[in-house]
Amino acid sequence: MKTIIGLGEILWDVFPERKILGGAPANFAYHASQFGFDGYAVSAIGKDLLGKEILDSLAEKKLNFLIETIDYPTGTVQVTLNDRGVPQYEICENTAWDNIPFTQRTEELARKCDAVCFGTLAQRSEVSRATIHRFLELVPKNAYKIFDINLRQHFYTKEIIQQSLLCCNVLKINEEEVVEVARLFGFGEMTEQEICRHLLKTYNLDIVVATKGAIGSYVFTNGETSYLDTPKVRVADTVGAGDSFTGAFVAALLHGETIRSAHQLAVEVSTYVCTQHGAMPPLPDAFIELFNPERR
Repeated sequence: MKTIIGLGEILWDVFPERKILGGAPANFAYHASQFGFDGYAVSAIGKDLLGKEILDSLAEKKLNFLIETIDYPTGTVQVTLNDRGVPQYEICENTAWDNIPFTQRTEELARKCDAVCFGTLAQRSEVSRATIHRFLELVPKNAYKIFDINLRQHFYTKEIIQQSLLCCNVLKINEEEVVEVARLFGFGEMTEQEICRHLLKTYNLDIVVATKGAIGSYVFTNGETSYLDTPKVRVADTVGAGDSFTGAFVAALLHGETIRSAHQLAVEVSTYVCTQHGAMPPLPDAFIELFNPERR
């Protein structure tokens, strides 16, 4: 069974009326694992009740984890939603996931992984940034290394983005992040599509995935461009929608699907997640059974 890793922050998204397990890498691993893969969340938690609740929740969701318990508090994010269900985040600092250690078990997992997803947020601290880059150096050469840029508040720099682009072979970026990257890198009057193709070529990437929320999404490769509209649905919230998109897309590729088919599945899955509350809703059986050999 192929192994898929979400490497970085794991935390509680705290809404006014409830808290929900989150963190982009863990969301990615959970959604990808639903398609028949060995998914792992790799992070750190504190020696506190919130940390124990994270482990209990992951066990309930049947998601594997390599999560060290350390002397920092478990991460939390205060989340508010605007009138379109789009989240705004207030992210606590100096948390456990800022200090993810690199261990022998981490090295063993890196050497056998088939896909790993990471972002900028967990790289705001030197400790977790070093762990992430050491992990990336050890993964097999044919593995998917997905950089979900995931810009949050002020927790990123041009240098972190550039280093990450040099370490990945798949980039996931949304329309707001394209604008910010253009500002940081001085891309001037280039269009969104031109920026994505420029990043694809300049950093020798295999794939760039660019999402545009309720409008649509693009997938760029060296020989293909795929565009799909986003279906119109009643949105509960959009927390984790992008992570489910990336998880479903990579899962489909690992199952041997074409770029276009993987893109279609990603759109369908992320649209469904938008109709649910929270970042990790279980997917309907119709999705889960897509790659069941008995149905082929």
